[in-house]
Amino acid sequence: MADYEAILNDAAAHFRELLAQQLQRQTRMEQGEPAKDFSKMEHIVIGLIPGDGIGPIIMTQARRVLERLLAAELRSGRVELRDIEGLTIENRTAQGKAIPDDVLSTIKACDVLLKGPTETPKGGTLESANVAMRRELDLYANVRPVSVPEAGIDWTFFRENTEGEYALGSRGIEIPGKLAMDFKVTTDAGTRRIARAAFAFARANGKTNVAIVTKANIMKKTDGSFSRICHEVAAEYPEITAEDWYIDIMTANLVNPEIRSKFQVFVLPNLYGDIITDEAAQIQGGVGTAGSANTGSRYAMFEAVHGTAPRLIADGEGDYANPSSILKAAELLLRHISMADKADRLAAAMHLCTETERRVVMTGHRDGASCAEFGDYLLKKL
Repeated sequence: MADYEAILNDAAAHFRELLAQQLQRQTRMEQGEPAKDFSKMEHIVIGLIPGDGIGPIIMTQARRVLERLLAAELRSGRVELRDIEGLTIENRTAQGKAIPDDVLSTIKACDVLLKGPTETPKGGTLESANVAMRRELDLYANVRPVSVPEAGIDWTFFRENTEGEYALGSRGIEIPGKLAMDFKVTTDAGTRRIARAAFAFARANGKTNVAIVTKANIMKKTDGSFSRICHEVAAEYPEITAEDWYIDIMTANLVNPEIRSKFQVFVLPNLYGDIITDEAAQIQGGVGTAGSANTGSRYAMFEAVHGTAPRLIADGEGDYANPSSILKAAELLLRHISMADKADRLAAAMHLCTETERRVVMTGHRDGASCAEFGDYLLKKL
């Protein structure tokens, strides 16, 4: 046992430091920060982050679309598109940082971000750029809409974005040859604000049901707190039914045509939200069809749901990547900055190009249209 004393003491000190940091974060969240009103802003900076793999390819088309839709605002100077370089796996690995300091400074000088997928290496200690960005910018709400009208599906997921397993997932403890342990965190303030975002959205959009998705029967402290606080917030919205569901049965419910159309709004912790929103996107038509919003009081970041598609790149088919997900993210960005009319134009054009007319069809491979060809087609319809 004596051999383990130093290890136990180091682990206790490490956990104490993590606990102190999370308590400080809880205090900052309690103080809060007013949200930006984009409708009243005279200058809006949109940062464009290409990312890795197919990221630069799909982002090129997203930039063309934004330039077309925001042409007047760009000429007047009300909106600025700012390219942000350096958030690549090569640069991040070389500097040993999820977000290099100079890149983070550039990011924080923007109001909103449109981001391509970024690679996260397996193993090692390099944190996900997404996780780091959500923490650094306090992007606490990950909002993902999924719609399949013919199946009666109109879902909106509110995934807590800054806590859970992801907040401390790269800061666990390992005793080589013996065990490894990671940590999960749930704060009252963090849960309360994501719950309020979900219920406020439900009220504003005429929704009557919010599903609270946890594994509170097993994770009694963290998920138990998440469920309890969500119900406390739900009491402020008596016209909305709040229902508890366990994550395992909910994954089954989403593919059950007899029940799935009853669901409207979901609120859930970080890891569960990551998994189940990919499942929902697949039901919609694939992860390439879904966009993702990451919002906080001061900043917002919009991104493609899918990853960097290394197989496409390796096979020399990167130019055939489908840009639909990043274009959906661009639509969400336009709505966030109070330009719903432009977002509606993009949504209508996308529906025409991908659902009704479909004169340029993408397969993700050489037997279909290229990303640039689809971009040309979309621009003609805007």
